[in-house]
Amino acid sequence: MERAFTEDWDKDDNIGGLSDDELTYRFKEAIRIDDEIRRIKGLPVARYDLERRQPYLEYPDGTREYREKA
Repeated sequence: MERAFTEDWDKDDNIGGLSDDELTYRFKEAIRIDDEIRRIKGLPVARYDLERRQPYLEYPDGTREYREKA
């Protein structure tokens, strides 16, 4: 049974029965798992260097390939 449109979906910061903290945790875990799978497959992982303010690809051996800003 679907909820009526007028019901409060995010009562107490819950969306679909999950709190913001739980959603954030699940999102971060999904990203971590995806990164781990990419490393196992030998694929690079996209990252962002806050100090350089530049995106880069990190390869499984730890090397970084910085991308130029668009």
